[in-house]
Amino acid sequence: MRTPDLIRFARDAAAGSPLRTGLLILAMAIGVAAVVVLTALGDGARRYVVHEFSSIGTNLVIVLPGRSQTGGFNPGNAVTSTPRDLTIEDAAALQRAHAVRRVAPLAVGSSEISVGGRLREVTVAGTTSQFIEVRYLVLAQGRFLAPGDWRRGANEVVIGAKIRNEMFGGEPALGRLVRIGDRRFRVVGVLAASGQGLGMNTDELAIVPVSLAQAMFNSNTLFRILVEARGREAIEPAKAQVEEIIKLRHDGEEDVTVITQDAVLATFDRLLGALTLGVAGIAAISLAVAGILVMNVMLVSVTQRTAEIGLLKALGATGGTIRTAFLAEAGMLSLAGALLGYALGHAGAALIRHLYPLFPAWPPVWAVIAGLGTALLTGLVFGVLPARHAARLDPVQALAKR
Repeated sequence: MRTPDLIRFARDAAAGSPLRTGLLILAMAIGVAAVVVLTALGDGARRYVVHEFSSIGTNLVIVLPGRSQTGGFNPGNAVTSTPRDLTIEDAAALQRAHAVRRVAPLAVGSSEISVGGRLREVTVAGTTSQFIEVRYLVLAQGRFLAPGDWRRGANEVVIGAKIRNEMFGGEPALGRLVRIGDRRFRVVGVLAASGQGLGMNTDELAIVPVSLAQAMFNSNTLFRILVEARGREAIEPAKAQVEEIIKLRHDGEEDVTVITQDAVLATFDRLLGALTLGVAGIAAISLAVAGILVMNVMLVSVTQRTAEIGLLKALGATGGTIRTAFLAEAGMLSLAGALLGYALGHAGAALIRHLYPLFPAWPPVWAVIAGLGTALLTGLVFGVLPARHAARLDPVQALAKR
């Protein structure tokens, strides 16, 4: 039997039982669609986290108060206990490190901002003029904090885009006086809208000089110190130099945790990569179930078409030809289900991206290829038993059942 004849035989057999064929294709399609959608979610989560960390700047070394007792970086280690706090003097000392380009101390708290009878809660970030370059922030209007002595600071504030819209509406914000807590500040700049980034929404941020923030919150400690290395190759030297300087300043105590941006990204990349593989494996189980359905349906088909098989053998068709014909039918149905599942999976991923525009729910290429290949392979593997059963039928006995 020639290849075109095999294809026609498989097509006519599938068209002869539309309900059976439709259910089989749907089962295979659901399996492939599940693989595509779930891997899109897993890989989308990985891309989202990588993008969020990249958005806070590049070549970053982050100094946290408190010593983590475990190796590597664990997201849970970001909350630590500390016998000694980080200070502005510690941050200033880090500028002496050769591998360090910029240093931005950071003190964080919450307070109320009021102007013209309007009042709302804001996150207050106390920092220095280098913070905008370390964090790669963009100004929409005005300027950032003025450089100068970190222990002193002018009463000036840079506000986020959402604060500017809610507090000033259509009125100009630059040069206006606002009250934050019990202090008055002059607005010197407005940040461009950028949204959420690693738990800190810059659109709702009020940035003031670090010394004034500490005075507002009655504290001389820092929340973090952000350090920018001179280049990617200088990240590890910068980390070592930062650790050494802090250790010398803290009387030999290793009481801070220093993490690098690359280490954080690598950790999350491994975690979310494993998650993607895990959900792909779970989704692949549905392909195995669909394969079992293929086998059952094909076995029923063999039983229903016993006389047809006997006639083909009586006309000279060999067992190998019969086996190939039934495998072609199983492969055709599996391929149709895989392609339908591919389309449904991409439609589902597109719906997720439409509902959550910031979430890059794109299925990875390897997952799509693996899903399509597994669906086709599963259909063929589970089609072997029915095909062999059909090939072994005795033509005389098969024709007797007509």
